[in-house]
Amino acid sequence: MTADPLVAPTTNPPAAEAERPSMLQRILDASWLTIILAIAIALIVSSVLIAAADTDVQSAAGYVFTRPPDFFSAAWDAIYGAYSALFRGAIYDYQASGVRQIRPITETLTSSVPLIFAGLGLAVGFRAGLFNIGAQGQVLMGAAAGTYVGITFDLPVGVNLALACIAALIAGAFWAGIAGFLKARTGANEVIVTIMLNSISFYLVAYLLTTSLLRQGGSRPISPKVADSATFPLLLGTQFRLHLGFIVALLAAVFVWWLMERSTLGFQFRAVGANQSAARTAGMNVNLMFVLVMVTAGALAGLGGAAQVLGTDKTLQATTAGSIGFDAITVALLGRSRPLGTVLAAILFGALRAGSPLMQTSANTPIDIVLVIQATIVLLIAAPVLVRELSVPHRIAAMTGRYSIKGARA
Repeated sequence: MTADPLVAPTTNPPAAEAERPSMLQRILDASWLTIILAIAIALIVSSVLIAAADTDVQSAAGYVFTRPPDFFSAAWDAIYGAYSALFRGAIYDYQASGVRQIRPITETLTSSVPLIFAGLGLAVGFRAGLFNIGAQGQVLMGAAAGTYVGITFDLPVGVNLALACIAALIAGAFWAGIAGFLKARTGANEVIVTIMLNSISFYLVAYLLTTSLLRQGGSRPISPKVADSATFPLLLGTQFRLHLGFIVALLAAVFVWWLMERSTLGFQFRAVGANQSAARTAGMNVNLMFVLVMVTAGALAGLGGAAQVLGTDKTLQATTAGSIGFDAITVALLGRSRPLGTVLAAILFGALRAGSPLMQTSANTPIDIVLVIQATIVLLIAAPVLVRELSVPHRIAAMTGRYSIKGARA
């Protein structure tokens, strides 16, 4: 009898341990109220930092006990100016005229496209119980594959774009499949493997940009511009950067919903994420599911890299992925790994990206405040108990329950 090549040595955990939900599962089970409270608390914390970084607030703090209104007025002006600049840069610029008024919302949607793809990929992994940290490398490998097709072939419009997207999909799937295979075959931890693959992908793409495969020909490590036939068409004309990739990302969200909620394969993914022991007892090939989950996640992340290059940047650099892969982790957690929630979270983060430059130039707010908002959201989502303790309804319910118990005892 031959052994299954995808079967890793396993041990049966105690029943109590097997039934205990993991930290990832507890995060994904957080209610929408917890998510909204996490965002609100993050904005409040950031407001304190905005006020503390403002020079007028610092000056007024020197005589706050003498003239308190000056301090609070300066703090309000700093906070209002920062968030109004964020709104103008991300949603609607009421101080501009013509098409410049609605350009911010299109920039928000454009910035959200790769986050939607990568976030959906991570969401699939999270619901299957795999903490995939490798979206950064998968995005970069997908971007490199899409760029290679875009600068090498000059096929008809539509065909060239489809071929570039397929190449990006395959590259991302292969890169993530490495981690899935290693986990299935040897039991390697997917967090460590995907982190290492992130570093490998960065240096590999940096090297390829110095070779004839992707090099432009000059001294800069940057690829040639992809062919026009391999770029996503613009949706609103040349005055806006919003491209067809946004529609494709929404279709990908619909596909992920169907996959996870209506297909047999998606049911097996969710079963493995809920309880691996029960899934194995039911006859599911858990280790094969590990590979398929990672391949699916990598394919979606690879499409995110293709959307960034073929839709927005048009060229490839080693820094093309930016922080897309890491932001996608927050996007997937914030969206509770559901397609609709992931799309909305990606748009929120797209708004933070699009509005932060105007915060810095117009309100003199450090652009790092946006990073503080994102990090605080992650912290609070990872600690839902803390958020519930800070929420007013929870405190009222706790007090009511305490008094009821005391009354019953009396």
